[in-house]
Amino acid sequence: MTTIIASTNRPDSYTLKVAEYYQRKLKELGMEAGILSLANLPEGIIHPEMYEKHKLASWEPVQELVSATSKFLFVIPEYNGSFPGILKLFIDTCKFPESFSGKKAALVGVSTGKYGNIRGLDHFTGVCHYINMHVLPLRIHIPYINKELDETGNFFKEDTLKFTSQQIRQFVDF
Repeated sequence: MTTIIASTNRPDSYTLKVAEYYQRKLKELGMEAGILSLANLPEGIIHPEMYEKHKLASWEPVQELVSATSKFLFVIPEYNGSFPGILKLFIDTCKFPESFSGKKAALVGVSTGKYGNIRGLDHFTGVCHYINMHVLPLRIHIPYINKELDETGNFFKEDTLKFTSQQIRQFVDF
């Protein structure tokens, strides 16, 4: 199973739009992928019980999805020069090490600034390595995301189309 993680809890985000774009393009290549938006995590996730063996019952469907996933595609917005805290909390809340160990990940960074979350993807790559995930070497950085998508949620700039298509093909074969 493949899961795309829209790595912010901000509603109606560009991150979710990019996740939906990747989902459509993966489907065109024959790969079904679900989307987990961190905006939809259960209430109560910020609670001491989340670090105990007996987690909140509302967390179980999320954990089951993560456990069943063998390939993840993380779309990660830039928050203060790195990745969102909700993404770190999500990783920390999942069972360790079995949730991610030995699984595959592709990373897409987005920002409204000019660097496309380069630093945040570097930071998150370190987390992926620590939890023993295999990261696709081609990591995409999309700057000025607010100017990259058309009204139908598709990329239209030549370079962005070229590099996202290349990453999507590599991810399918990964």
